Amino acid sequence: MGIFAKVERLIAIALLVLMGVVVISGVLEVAYVVVGDLFKPPGFFLGVADLFDIFGLFLMVLIGLELMASIEMYLDNHTIHAEMMFLVALTAVARKVVILDANKIEPMVVFALGFLVITLSAGYYLIKSKKFGKSE
Repeated sequence: MGIFAKVERLIAIALLVLMGVVVISGVLEVAYVVVGDLFKPPGFFLGVADLFDIFGLFLMVLIGLELMASIEMYLDNHTIHAEMMFLVALTAVARKVVILDANKIEPMVVFALGFLVITLSAGYYLIKSKKFGKSE
């Protein structure tokens, strides 16, 4: 069991390092897009489409940070925290909502995304309120 635990820890550390590289790359990408869009003519104005792209990139970086935090928590106490997974899922759905083109989306997709947000929120609430958490 000792070798398995060491390999598992090594893999988790490798994932944490790789996720760190991805998050840093994402931050640089956001900075590049913001600066590039600000200096495009007419200058210092972001269009609505640019804002959606930038917000989508911000949320992607935030998802990466949340995944890094969950890997770090796993390294600390060798458990996967359901709360963190719900937060990652909610952030991912929020990103999807932000980047959707309102003119091209089907009504059923809006319904499905709304239902997904409600169910994820309910699951997060139940976990946070300890109804489905650890037994006392």
